[in-house]
Parts: sequence; structure tokens; C-alpha cells
Amino acid sequence: MIARLIAGRRQPDAVAVGPGDDAAVLLAGDGRVVVSTDMLIENRHFRLDWSTPHDVGRKAVAQNAADIEAMGARPTAFVVGFGAPPETPAEQVSALADGMWEEAGRLGAGIVGGDLVSSPQWVVSMTVLGDLDGRGPVLRSGARPGSRLAVAGQAGQSAAGYTLWHKGIEGFDDLRHRHLVPQPPYGQGSAAADADAQAMIDISDGLIADLGHLAEASGVTVDLGTEALSADRDALLGAAEAAGVDAWTWVLGGGEDHALVAAFAGPIPAGWRVIGRVLDGPARVLVDGAQWHGYTGWQSFGAR
Repeated sequence: MIARLIAGRRQPDAVAVGPGDDAAVLLAGDGRVVVSTDMLIENRHFRLDWSTPHDVGRKAVAQNAADIEAMGARPTAFVVGFGAPPETPAEQVSALADGMWEEAGRLGAGIVGGDLVSSPQWVVSMTVLGDLDGRGPVLRSGARPGSRLAVAGQAGQSAAGYTLWHKGIEGFDDLRHRHLVPQPPYGQGSAAADADAQAMIDISDGLIADLGHLAEASGVTVDLGTEALSADRDALLGAAEAAGVDAWTWVLGGGEDHALVAAFAGPIPAGWRVIGRVLDGPARVLVDGAQWHGYTGWQSFGAR
């Protein structure tokens, strides 16, 4: 199975030794390696009656790559651990790998190794490696009062898609697909670092929830403006009406879009738009200057 999965794959230049030995060897021109890992569990993070194996492969790479982007780095390689029941058709595993390679190819990265095990259900565990290309890492802890918050990507689309799938609402194909395969703004993490972003985070749990992490790490108050986010809400109004949901719940509390949000003291780079500001004050997130009392985001050990 492993031979089938790696046959004919072409690795990027950063890979000196790919799959086939006990470990891969990567070139790290920067002298530092950025590392993150993530897991997807069947029926918790994806459903095979909604997603194709190809979709799952793309999603696994995309959400891991977004973490590297959020550090201001460039994803270079992925290591995959995959568990599945023994009766899983080989064609499904091949389709999963094809999805991973397709998404990794969008980044100029490769799949350099991993492991296959028997498991009661599908489990995809991915580790991603990245290169800072000489830049300093952009942490969550650098936001300062007076800075502007900007976003690259959209907010609320994956959450809208999830609700449509969950409620069995047909149509809105773009939103439904955005839940299955996120679209991080590849390259914008490096662009933000080049523009001297003070702090940055990937929106995986929800805009308010993740900005709460940034606010806490930086010791500041973050104030979001609904006027600046109105385009995100407007794009969801039709689906929200069909689902009987307030679209703001998706925009402010929905996760898995893997947009990037950063604080800038200076000019905002192309591809980013201002959605709020950083204020002096306790670590908290406000919406139009007030506390948000709605849904704030995903909790890994809570109900969706």
C-alpha cells in the first residue's frame, strides 16, 4: 500500500530524501524549522457520507498549512499518520493521498513520509514543517494598542456549510464545499510577516475565540467592527435564511475557514482588509465596543 501511495510522486527541492527509508531528510535553508501537528477523527472532524476521501486529504493539508502560514512561514513538507479499518478499500486510501498531494502541490510542498495502521475508524494525523526564509516568527503575543486588525480570507463560510450539511439543506454548493475543503489564503502569512505584522493567528475555532487567544497572549483588548465584516455576513444571508440562523453567528463564531488575522502598526498589505483595532485594556474581545453574547467558537472537548 505504501509503495502504491508514493509511486510517481515528485518531491520539491527542499526534500533531500523522501519516503522509502526510515526517515526523510529535508533542507532547512533558514536554519530553523517551524513545526505543527493536527488530527482529524472520522465523525468528529469529517464525515465520509459528506466528504470524499479526496476532500479529507485536501482538508488535512489545508488546515495544517494554515498554522504554518500564521507564523509567517512557508509550508515545505508534511508527514502523515493514517489509521483505518482493515476492510477499507485501497482505492479510498489512494484518493485520500491524491487529495493530500493536490493540496500540498498548491504550496510547493511534499508528503515526505508517515505511517499506516489498523484503526476502528479513520484517523488522519499530520505534521507539517515550514521555513521562515530568514524572517522572524510572527507570534500571538506582539499586538500593541493603536494597531489595526486585518483579515486575509473569509469568515463564516465553513460554519455555514456545516449547518447546511447538518440540516440536510440542498443548494448553496459553494458554502457546502467550503466546509469540506477550506481555502486558506496561501502566501499571505509571509506577506504579513514582510509587512511587519505584530501578531497573527489562524481562524480555526472561530473569529472571536481565536482572537481571544491573541488578546490574552498580547494582554490587549481587541475590538471588531461589524461594518467591516458586513461583506462576510452578506455572503451568507441566503443560507442563513434557509437554515433559520443569524448569519453573524457564523461570521463571529464559526471556525474552520482558516483565514488569517493579524495586527499591523503600519500599512496593510495587499490581500488584507481591516476589521478592527487593538486597544489598551484587559485581555478580551469586543464587537462594536461591547461584549458579544452569542456563540464564540468551537471547543475540542465540547459539543459543536
